[in-house]
This record gives sequence, structure tokens and C-alpha cells, in this order.
Amino acid sequence: MNVHVADLDKAPTREDADAALAVLRRWATDVTAEEVATLDPLVSRLIPGQEVSNYPALARAYPDAFEVDDEYKASMPDLQNGPSSLIKGAKQQIQHVGISNFRLPIRFRTRDGDDIRLETSVTGSVSLDAEKKGINMSRIMRTFYKHAEETFSFDVIERALDAYKNDLESFDARIQMRFSFPMKVESLRSGLSGYQYYDIALELVESAGVRKKIMHLDYVYSSTCPCSLELSEHARQFRGQLATPHSQRSVARISVLLDEAGDCLWFEDLIDRARAAVSTETQVMVKREDEQAFAELNAANPIFVEDAVRLFTEQLQQDDRVSDFRVIASHQESLHSHDAVSVLTEGDTFASESLDPKLFSTLFHVG
Repeated sequence: MNVHVADLDKAPTREDADAALAVLRRWATDVTAEEVATLDPLVSRLIPGQEVSNYPALARAYPDAFEVDDEYKASMPDLQNGPSSLIKGAKQQIQHVGISNFRLPIRFRTRDGDDIRLETSVTGSVSLDAEKKGINMSRIMRTFYKHAEETFSFDVIERALDAYKNDLESFDARIQMRFSFPMKVESLRSGLSGYQYYDIALELVESAGVRKKIMHLDYVYSSTCPCSLELSEHARQFRGQLATPHSQRSVARISVLLDEAGDCLWFEDLIDRARAAVSTETQVMVKREDEQAFAELNAANPIFVEDAVRLFTEQLQQDDRVSDFRVIASHQESLHSHDAVSVLTEGDTFASESLDPKLFSTLFHVG
């Protein structure tokens, strides 16, 4: 039996090229545009009807008059919705895929019944089945924009989540909206007032058919060290030595799961709970009498970081609208070059054995 082996070192002839081109064209007409693109996007130019007549002399001016019709759009490759054969890496389900920090002005309802428009950062994601290549990210934004002129509540967020979950054919989905909420507060003694800004986030999560509504609040306060306060007083009493206890700007991140059967928990309600727990909130408008009052207020309420999370917890436990919760406190020490931190959770929603390595650094607030 004679076996003919191609001479690989032999230069191909024109006949060889014609035969290879015929094979390539037959293959390209029977597969998807995505498969052609993964082999080589230039192959599409070899298919009859798709050639560029002046290639490689391509036009260099922007075609202002060019209009996209349905036929042209249908011809465009869409690799994200390609077949599973295009998946790179492990064919695993992805729990979160989407977009983060697209911003738009959103109206929110305040506790007194007014509307307020705030710049809002939105993160939207869905789960992705192991057999799907990817998602069209822009669909999340387009779906969300359809609701952008409404006054937002969790009901509106649910409608937005339903829409892009269905549009992307996903089984799980999430929306998080972050914004800075202004609230006018009065000074301690001078009668002045100014706006305090609170970082708030609303989160709607659907996983395995179960939905959870979560609110996050960052509350900034002053913490006076009880130990330092007592040592300072000891120096005054026993040695006649002037001493000052150390205080520092501190931050608590309060995250609460809202009870589905409960009434509305307004942003202002959660802020009021935080103030009731720790009254030494940082001040906005301050005259001398306010500064003195703030020193007295801190002396009357010295707290360790352990005290802080327990005080916030005590307030949250008294509110029927709150289910599971988590309190993270960071006292950014003026005595030490490190911070004092504490985490307290109640319920399964926020329980975790592992923490984000940079979690506590995100609690640093600048003026």
C-alpha cells in the first residue's frame, strides 16, 4: 500500500490556495459569525457578499451619513451571546456579573413626604449559567434607565430587577444603589444648623427565588477612650497635672435586613437609631459654645469600640422593621498608629467567617 504524505516544505501553488479557499468558504457559510470571528475575523471578508471592495484602502473619515438598519445589525458579531464552545476557562456558573458605578440622578422620598434628587451610583449584576458565554452589559443600564424618572422605593427597584433579570434570562439578580443623603442638624448650643451627609446604600438581592431588601448606613461619630479619660483625671487629681483624654473620628457601618412584614424604615429612622445609640455624632456648624458642649458630651459618653457595636445593636433590636443586621465599628485611633475595630452580627444574612481584606479601610471618612 502506498501512502502519500504531503511535502510540508514545498511552497503551495495557486491551485493549492484556490482549493483551501473553497474549503474555508464552505466551512464559513455553515457556522456562526462568532465561530468565524474566533478563528480569524478576516475570514468573513472571504465569504461571497461580505467582501470590502476597496480593501485594504479603508475609508479614514467618520461616516456621518451612515445609518444602521436591521439587516446590518443582524450581520454584526455578538460574541458575548456566542455558543458555549467559545467559553474560555472552566465552564462554571458565575454568581455575579454585571456593571458597577454607573451614575444617574435619582429621586427618593423623604420621611416628611418630600422628594429629593440625589446623584446615585448603581451596581447591577446577574448570575450566569455555566453553559452561557456572557451577557450584554448595556442591557442592565438600559433597563434601569426605563425607571430612572420614578421616585425610587424598594418596589421600583424590584421592578427594575425583574426587568433586567428577565431580559438577560438569569435566575439570580442584584441591584445596589449608593448615594449621599443630606439631613439638616442643629448645633449643640449656638442655635446654628447645617447639613450632615450620610453615605447610604440600598440593596435588593434575589438568590434561589428568595429576595432580600437591605439598607446600609455609615454613621460618623467621635469616640473618647474611657481608659484615657480616667487616666487624665487621675493625673489631675493626684499630681495636679493637666492632661487630655484621646478622642478620634470613628465610623460605624450599619447594615440591616428589612422585615418584609414591617412598615417602611425611612433613611431618617435609621439615622435616628444611630444617634440614639451613640450621641457624639461629628458636628457641622460649630461656635465656641458648641465646641465646649461637644467636649462635655464626649466626656459624658466615653466608649470603647466594643461598647459602640453593642449600643448600636441595642437600638436595632428595639425596631420591629429590622430583621438580621450587622454592625462594623472602626475607631481611628489618635493614640495608636492603628485602628480599633469590631464586628457584631445577628442572623444568618451577614454571618461570615471571612472578611474582605480591605473592609475596614473602606470605613475611613474624610471631611
